[in-house]
Formats: sequence, C-alpha cells, structure tokens
Amino acid sequence: MIGGLIMINQMLEDAKSISERDPAAKNTFEVALLYPGFHAVCLHRLAHWFYKNEMFFIARLISQFSRFLTGVEIHPGAVIGNGLFIDHGMGVVIGETAEIGDNCTIYHNVTLGGTGKHQGKRHPTIGNNVLISSGAKILGPFKVGDNSRIGANAVVLNEVHPDSTVVGVPGRAVRIGDKKVVPSIDLDQVHIPDPVAQELRKMLYRIDNLEKLVTKEHGIEMDEKIKKMAKDIFEENYKMDIEEGERDENL
Repeated sequence: MIGGLIMINQMLEDAKSISERDPAAKNTFEVALLYPGFHAVCLHRLAHWFYKNEMFFIARLISQFSRFLTGVEIHPGAVIGNGLFIDHGMGVVIGETAEIGDNCTIYHNVTLGGTGKHQGKRHPTIGNNVLISSGAKILGPFKVGDNSRIGANAVVLNEVHPDSTVVGVPGRAVRIGDKKVVPSIDLDQVHIPDPVAQELRKMLYRIDNLEKLVTKEHGIEMDEKIKKMAKDIFEENYKMDIEEGERDENL
C-alpha cells in the first residue's frame, strides 16, 4: 500500500516537472492524460517493480504493452530517476542496464543501447539534467556526466564529462565556454558548436600561414582568388561562432 502511494506521488511529480519544462503543455492534467512519454515512464515504473521482485514475465508483458501503446521501448530492468521527460516519445529505446538520473530530457528516436552480447553492465549511465536530442545514439557501459547535452543524431561511444556538449559521428565533446547551464531544461538543440567547421577553420588557418611562408621563402605568389575564397570561408565560420557565443581557443 505504502509502495503504491509512493509510486503515485512520483508519477504526479513527473507530470508536474514535464508541464513546467514543456512550453506546449497547458497544465499538469493535460500531461497526465495525453503525453505518451509520460505514460511510458509510468508503465515502466510499474514494470520495474515487478522486475525487481523477479516477476520477469509480468514485467516484460507490461513493457511490451507500453511499447505498443506509446512507441517507447524501455526494458523493465532500466533504472530511471525523477522527472524524466520523453518528448514525443516515438522510437525511443532504453536498454536493460541503462540508468538515467533526475530531470533528464530525451527526444524521439533516441537509443540508449549496448555494443555486444557480453553480460553485466552494457548500457550507458546518464547523469542528472542531461538533454539527449532527437536521433542520438548512446552505446556502451559508460557515464554521460551531469548537465551534458547530446546533439541531434550524434553517436556517442565514449564517456562524456559533465557540462559538455557532444555532436557528430562519432560523438565528440565540445566545451560550452565557462557558462554552466542545465540543458535538459533549456531544451536548446540548435545552438551547439560544429566540430567539422572548427576543424576546417583550423586547416584554413594553417594553409594560410603555410602560403605566407612559401611566398616569403621562395617568392611564389599564390592565386589571389583562392586566397580570397579561403579567407572568406574562414571569416564566415568565425563570425558564426562569435554569434553563437562559441570561440575556438585553439586558434
């Protein structure tokens, strides 16, 4: 009886947390009735109780019913903290040994999966206040630190330090300056650095310096049109980083 009351209270807190973080939500009542991500988490908490009490068939039955109802597949063995917001929900897959901290946000088509058939811990551990953008894949038994942000369609295969942003395939961490944020509440999937553009800018910077050195040492002038094009690309990318508040300290 007491366990049931605790579970209901936790579900109410989850609904309240979602209504506060989702600008589309009108109130907590709407979240409780109409949000499939919320329904998936509620059914998971029930399935997880049966799983912990070694009633594995019932646990998986509830899990499969939840998958059919919401499009979200959460293994009943996964451990989920308070305030998880699964927005839209469809296509989310969370593995058996995955662990998710408090106040995290997960968008559609996210996978928290493993990388092989080995036993034991094989799925990621997600810290508190983490935002995982749509289409991201986090694969393996490592930790994603608190207050981190995983960019859309990123494939993360290694540990992520706290307060980091990860983008790209494979995922690469990029520092967000000295500003400490709570990405899972900001819900910003757009204003994140582009590591490919940063690497290209570094290459152009080095090429420009090499061209100047060749001209100085050997008197060979490079084509002015090519030099101007490279300069324009460099300046345009640098301008974009300044506008987004992201400076590359390596330049």
